[in-house]
Amino acid sequence: MKRKRWLVAGLPVLLLSAAYVLLFWWEPEYAYVPPASQVMNPPSDARMKGEGGQEYDLWGQTITKREGGTMLADTAMLSSGNGAIAIDEALLKLGRKAMYKETFGNEVFLTDIVGIVDGPLTIRNMAKAIIQLKGQGTSNLRVELAEDVAIGDRVYKKGEMIDTGIDVPKGAYAPLGMPVKFSQGRLKVGISCMACHATVDRETKHVIEGAPNSDLNAGLVLALATNTSAYFTHTDVENVAKFIKDLNRTVPTSDNHTAVLPDPAALEKAVDENLAKWPPGNFDSTIDMASNPSQIPDSFTKGGHPYGWSGFAAAGPFHGLSAFSNNVHAQNSDSLAQVEASPELFGLDKEVYLGILLQNSANPRYRYDPRSGLKPSEFLAKVDPTPGVPGVNEMIKPPSFPNLTLMAPDGLFISSRGFKVGEQVNGMAAFQNTLVPPERREKTKADVLELGRTVFQRAQCISCHSGEAFTNNRVISSAVIGTEPSRAKALKKTERLFGPTTMFAPDTPVPVPRGAKVLEVLTGHLDPEQMKLAFAWGDSPGGYKVKGLIGLRWTAPYLHDGGVAVGPDLAQVGIPGAFMQGVEPDPANSLRALIDKKLRQQVIAANEQSQTLKEVHVAGIGHEHWVDSTTGFTKEQQDALIEYLLSLK
Repeated sequence: MKRKRWLVAGLPVLLLSAAYVLLFWWEPEYAYVPPASQVMNPPSDARMKGEGGQEYDLWGQTITKREGGTMLADTAMLSSGNGAIAIDEALLKLGRKAMYKETFGNEVFLTDIVGIVDGPLTIRNMAKAIIQLKGQGTSNLRVELAEDVAIGDRVYKKGEMIDTGIDVPKGAYAPLGMPVKFSQGRLKVGISCMACHATVDRETKHVIEGAPNSDLNAGLVLALATNTSAYFTHTDVENVAKFIKDLNRTVPTSDNHTAVLPDPAALEKAVDENLAKWPPGNFDSTIDMASNPSQIPDSFTKGGHPYGWSGFAAAGPFHGLSAFSNNVHAQNSDSLAQVEASPELFGLDKEVYLGILLQNSANPRYRYDPRSGLKPSEFLAKVDPTPGVPGVNEMIKPPSFPNLTLMAPDGLFISSRGFKVGEQVNGMAAFQNTLVPPERREKTKADVLELGRTVFQRAQCISCHSGEAFTNNRVISSAVIGTEPSRAKALKKTERLFGPTTMFAPDTPVPVPRGAKVLEVLTGHLDPEQMKLAFAWGDSPGGYKVKGLIGLRWTAPYLHDGGVAVGPDLAQVGIPGAFMQGVEPDPANSLRALIDKKLRQQVIAANEQSQTLKEVHVAGIGHEHWVDSTTGFTKEQQDALIEYLLSLK
């Protein structure tokens, strides 16, 4: 009887223990992928199935092979060993799945090191907020803070509801683009592409694939983390030495000397204060130690090359779109990956750089202790989930490493074990090129659209915004276009680190075996002067690429800094009159501010009144191409142009 009672009492404990062991072994993860019925703009079946002839991408050149022949004289060039990538149903499905589910392991950096859900913003309260939606979905998950926190001169109180801008589709019980994984005994949150490059429609709460999440409050979400010092190179913290307080907190350096680490609390305070100034929908993806966030771009990418705000992603598969997708995961979600470049880019010894990033890690497993006597690199090697490559994300060293290249501007390339080199980012690029915006709900008369098209041509908009994506695929000097110049110079320091552009053949397995075939990436077609502008090399001030106009209905506010914003009421001007008041920018009114001189002046004046916006270089200036009474156009013609622009897809 005693044995029986012991078995009955102990059975729940045994089951729980077994379940815990199973969780440790299995490491389950979940990411929401909407069915086609929940997507407002699903790609066509024909495109997803690769119908209309087999397509290949050969270093950006699209080749269609049809029955009876091919556009290439030498069909042998369509071998992946020569750089050709087959754009078929399997690749497109892989791309869509990766866009929603693939974090490339960034949950380690974001959760274990940055502590994105270890501060006032917790997984528990996020789950509570989602449950309270009762399946209705939201374009802005409002989450209750778990504790008090001071950021700059603002005190956030426990229980206060904050706007995260995180999207939850109708019928879903998980955020869009935020996979959750149970690993090493704790829940970890990562970020996939669709956290930024898809959004939930305000009315239907269905998903719009490719539209930017224009109110994602990434800066504040990061600022609420416990170790955002690991993101300091994305902010205006130019000199970490001024945060040194304890001269005994030293690390061994690469040259076997010692250096003092900055005080983690003081550095954290400065980084948090800067991150919280980013406007919603903006993100600083550059590591120039200047705070110059830009708008999250859309993913209506076909024909819109070169990619990136400056057009820096121009080489390699899909006209550089693979390089752009790689950049997001290789740099933006793992600051540790830049350790090899830290002396040139930041003026910091590699060990000091790693020590700063790891000294206050949220998870003690990844927290570097200066008293250990270890170099930070030695400590990281003991816990690194991806040994053999800088950082903790799933990456490979290209054959060009440690040099930067036009195909890998951050030196590394995202590729997961079990896939082929670049297979996932190539799939994401191919899938993005299938995306088109949803049909507008508002129906516009044909004669109005025709008038708008005529005005578009008469006003010479077509001189830059031409072709299938309404771009001439060029980069314009910041001095010519007149927009805020800070971000245009963000990549200037990379010039000294660049080397020849090479990559492993696309059929190379990961891990990369010895003797893998190395290919020279075709770059001879790229204009050297355009590349100087894209990277601000030499005496170039840098530039911004001519933005394509597809999907403008879903991409307000406008210009690279998102500074041209007007709410539903024309009096709600600038970021202060819109986002800072909790008001979504209206696409039609914001477009009007882009082309109407008087209204733009009001927008700029409102932005200039905000010291916060000045400090993060958001101004809404430049692109002074007016279509208003000052250039001989009537209000009717201006209205028609706006309707025409909103109809482009």
